[in-house]
Amino acid sequence: MKLRKTMIGGVACLFLVSALPVSLFAMPGMNHSTGKDSTAGMAMASTATAIMLQTDLQEGVKAMAHLKDIKAAMAEYGSKETHHFMVQFSTEDDGQSLDTGLAAVKVVDPEGKELDPRKMMAMDGSFGVDVALNMKGKYQFEVGTKLKDGKKRVFRFHYENLNG
Repeated sequence: MKLRKTMIGGVACLFLVSALPVSLFAMPGMNHSTGKDSTAGMAMASTATAIMLQTDLQEGVKAMAHLKDIKAAMAEYGSKETHHFMVQFSTEDDGQSLDTGLAAVKVVDPEGKELDPRKMMAMDGSFGVDVALNMKGKYQFEVGTKLKDGKKRVFRFHYENLNG
């Protein structure tokens, strides 16, 4: 009986510890984590609206990009990221989701400075990462992928930040 209580208690503790990081950062509207910063798992406020960027087609794969303004939510945690950048990949011919593989983004700021590449995390049918878009002006995104078919592809998008 004592062993059974110990096992149940141990399993309960393990569950609580494994769920703790997610619950600490959970907020409504989260679909992706950063994969780099200590803010992994941090959520976007449910009031954030998605900004549809362009689509790009490369070698039979369609990429559709979105941004969400998460500046206020991230500031609460002392994080410098202002936007959540996400890309959904699908096959050109039948629209099948391509949600496994690797993706990373290089951002070029309005002054032409290339920021360090950031690994994008796969989650809920797309890849995403939080980025800092603090300056007013045009940002360029270059997304390198190696999806489940093993081919390397590069997709390009841009965004005009009017607020800075």
